[in-house]
Amino acid sequence: MCLIPPLWTELADFAPGGPRVPARLTTTRLTTQLNMFRVSYLLPLVLLVSVAAADDPPAAGQPATEQAAAQAGRDKSYREHVQPLLAKYCIDCHGGSEPESDLAFDTLAELAAAVGQKAAWLKAREYLRSELMPPKGEQQPAPDERKAIVAWIEAQFLGVDCTLARDPGRVTVRRLNRTEYNNTIRDLMGVDFHPADDFPADDVGYGFDHIGDVLSMPPILLEKYLTAAEEVVERAIYVHTPDKTPRQTFIAAKVEHSSGSPHGGKGCWGLSSTGEVFTEVSFPTQGEYVLRGRAFGDQAGNELPKMAFRLDGKEVFVADVAAKAGDPATYETKVTVEPGKKRFALAFTNDFYDPKNPDPNQRDRNLAIEWLEVQGPLDARPAELPESHQKIIFCQPTDGNAGECARKILERFVTRAYRRPARPQEIDRLAKFVEQAMAGGESFERGIQLAVEAVLISPHFLFRIESGRGGGRRGDSGPVQPISEFQLATRLSYFLWSTMPDDELFREATAGTLRKNVAAQVSRMLRDPKARALVDNFCTQWLEIRRLKEITPDAKRFPAFDDELREAMLTETKMFFASIIDEDRSVLDLIDADYTFLNERLAKHYGILRVTGPEFRRVPLADRDRGGVITQASVLTVTSNPTRTSPVKRGKWVLEQLLGAPVPPPPPGSGDLSEDEQVVLSGSVRQRTEQHRANPACASCHALMDPLGFGLENFDAVGAWRDRDGNFFVDASGELVDGRTFKGPQELKAILKTKKDEFARCFTEKMLTYALGRGLEPYDKCTVDDMVAGVAKDGYKFSVLIQQIVASDPFQKRRTK
Repeated sequence: MCLIPPLWTELADFAPGGPRVPARLTTTRLTTQLNMFRVSYLLPLVLLVSVAAADDPPAAGQPATEQAAAQAGRDKSYREHVQPLLAKYCIDCHGGSEPESDLAFDTLAELAAAVGQKAAWLKAREYLRSELMPPKGEQQPAPDERKAIVAWIEAQFLGVDCTLARDPGRVTVRRLNRTEYNNTIRDLMGVDFHPADDFPADDVGYGFDHIGDVLSMPPILLEKYLTAAEEVVERAIYVHTPDKTPRQTFIAAKVEHSSGSPHGGKGCWGLSSTGEVFTEVSFPTQGEYVLRGRAFGDQAGNELPKMAFRLDGKEVFVADVAAKAGDPATYETKVTVEPGKKRFALAFTNDFYDPKNPDPNQRDRNLAIEWLEVQGPLDARPAELPESHQKIIFCQPTDGNAGECARKILERFVTRAYRRPARPQEIDRLAKFVEQAMAGGESFERGIQLAVEAVLISPHFLFRIESGRGGGRRGDSGPVQPISEFQLATRLSYFLWSTMPDDELFREATAGTLRKNVAAQVSRMLRDPKARALVDNFCTQWLEIRRLKEITPDAKRFPAFDDELREAMLTETKMFFASIIDEDRSVLDLIDADYTFLNERLAKHYGILRVTGPEFRRVPLADRDRGGVITQASVLTVTSNPTRTSPVKRGKWVLEQLLGAPVPPPPPGSGDLSEDEQVVLSGSVRQRTEQHRANPACASCHALMDPLGFGLENFDAVGAWRDRDGNFFVDASGELVDGRTFKGPQELKAILKTKKDEFARCFTEKMLTYALGRGLEPYDKCTVDDMVAGVAKDGYKFSVLIQQIVASDPFQKRRTK
């Protein structure tokens, strides 16, 4: 990390050695200077990201005496609590001369021997947590006994001892992802524009697309940042230029004429003798206007055809028309005009006719006019400046105070953009853009544009950086520090809103009261419409339904599926999750609930009557086979194949997304179900799946996954109810590894809802990962344990989990270097 500070010299240090800004700078040269800054400042970000993403050093170790005491405690725990349980439940199979899986617990009488089997213990931990071991039919440990063995394994092999000081972890410096960038631009600049839609796709880690360890910085993204900054400031800040001035254009053949006739089509009017074309024009305000005419002439005599510009009969300009037929030219002049309606005319004033000239081309001088145009007033601003402009430029310079006004604007803007108080040296350097733009003849607003553009390509804007002493007391140098109030505001806003802090969070952070009032702020933020970001970004990624936009079910087998139905499926799940937030319901309702949200199209797909119209509304569910995310078409579709259901995919999804039980990858050569027509006709999906799992290498994992998927077989590959799978009746019964049986989705959901702790832990881990922007480590287990206990104590309410996350050490603290 020692390489980073030189790379992060403050804005406007365009080149090595500091800012070199000439005394007078035209817009072109100023833009060139800004580009020099971009190259020297942004390109090292590739190196910066790779350095910042390197593994952080581990937390400071515990004192030797404390470590020794902890180890002695684990030795005693092993002898007194673990060995007796192994003897009682495991050694019959995992002992003797031919132990199962070559794992002999009877040889592990001492802890020293046990610790040499780390891989086996960690696998045992997963089997114990999933209740795969001891196998069905054997004596089972009591829940407390099972937990005791798991706790010992975690303490011994994962370094998890909740009695010791906790490590809050350290989040990798990370850039804003595409959603966060768009939302931040919206709230910072006040423009409804989504430049990040054109950025490369964000990398995904731990199920989410904002994880610091995986968000890369490809060179193409640097180019996109530059382009986006230019486009954003152009949209947000109004700078008056002639091309923005309104034009009034009149076709010559369609206005009034004192003489002449149509000439060659396309609206052209020919004047073969002295005369004019004219029209009445409205000049809204006093100011400078451009009068234009496009014309060509027939040349004759010793003069070019002359075209006079007249306003209310007064000649204001005369153009010599050198253009000839086939190659017309535009002639113009600037004039200052009083407001009102005026007669604008283009007149032919020097007619010439010599019929006896020996050169036929020199006998007749004529003028042909294609159109007339008025543009202006050139110096006028719109009646009302855009809201985004007023939001950023809140003061106007007067004589002698442009610099002071610019500094006020930039200080407020930089504080919001960098999500921390602006530093004086940053404002000094940014103010040079405004100073030099005005010195080069450009407007104050153009200078602000350039300064804002520089801010938008700064790492302090593009990255979420938690540097400095944080929120600890002065002189405090311990291994764990509270993050600062501004860093807390940033973590909070990007967690719940996927955007920058609002004014209230900034006020609390500035006053130093945010940490004290954070619970009230969380409640406020969950009520805000911006909390829909949790639906759009957490819910859709956790449930993996973002993939629904890419899913294409077989059109012959599912002809009713189309984009309208796809969108309805997604809307149902998003509105359902939003209701959990808005009504502060139990997160267990995500497994099963007695209501959902439907419109007519999706209701027909589900076979639910008396729902009409395209609008979504809350619908009570009388049929309890429906209810909860597990039976919603969005989830059922993304966990299916294009031509058929997949009990394996659905079971795996339930294990990983709802119960937090990762399934290992299939062994090499395990294959998939055959899609051969004769094979498909030979049995239902369930029957063919059961034949497939007969392979001993596949049986253990399929015993976990398949029953869960079989319970959902009444739903076809796009989530519609069915009683038959082809020519075969659907069998939606199943038996779980713990011996519990069920018939159909309603009974399956009832069993899943009894696994409150597993679901609460899984949901908590997913939400905490999302909140922190990093994967969870073994040292996070104690925090998760506390959260799960706290949520269970308070009815599993959604808001309780969010409050617990925000109040936790991993969220409010960080490990220091």
